[in-house]
Amino acid sequence: MYEKYELNNYFRNTVEAKRNWLWFFALGILLVLLGTGVMSTAYYATVFSVFLLGVFLIVAGIVQIVQGIMARKWSGLFLSLLLGSLYLITGFLCATRPAVAAVSITLWIAAFCMIAGLFRMIAALLIRFDQWGWVFFNGAITFLLGMLIYADWPVSGLWVIGMFIGIDLILSGWTWIVLSLTARSASV
Repeated sequence: MYEKYELNNYFRNTVEAKRNWLWFFALGILLVLLGTGVMSTAYYATVFSVFLLGVFLIVAGIVQIVQGIMARKWSGLFLSLLLGSLYLITGFLCATRPAVAAVSITLWIAAFCMIAGLFRMIAALLIRFDQWGWVFFNGAITFLLGMLIYADWPVSGLWVIGMFIGIDLILSGWTWIVLSLTARSASV
C-alpha cells in the first residue's frame, strides 16, 4: 500500500513539475542574472548582507530579552538576558559598521575553510573509504580557498561574502534550469 502511495505521489509531482517547467526555468534564469549582478557588485552585496545580518541580530536580541523578562521566574533568565544582550551588541556593530564586521567575519570564514579542509583531507587519508579521493580533493580545494581568502585579508573581507552569495545564486539558478529542462522532457 505504501509503495502505491509513493508511486502516485511521484506521478503527481512529475506531472506538476512538467506542467510548470517554464516557471522553474524562468526562476533559474532570474537567479543566474541576480547572482551575476551580485558578483559584479560584490562589495555592496557584502556590506548589505552584513548590515541585514545586523538588523536580524538586533531583532533576535530584542525578542530574546523580552522573552526573558516575560519568563522572569525561569531559572534561565540570566542566560537569556545575556544572550539577548550579545545579539543586540553584535547586531548593532554589524548594522552600524558593516564593512568592519565583514572583514572580521571573512577572517572567520578563512579559518573555517582551512580547518574544515584539513579535517576532510586527514579523514580521507585515514579512513580510505570508497571514493575517498573525492573527499580529499574537496578538502584540498576548501583548504586552498581558505588560504587564498586569508592571503588577501583584510581586503578580501570587502568582497568575499558578496562573491559567495553571488556564486550560490548562480549555482541555484543553474540547478533550477537543469531541473526544469529535465521536467520538461520527463515521460509521464
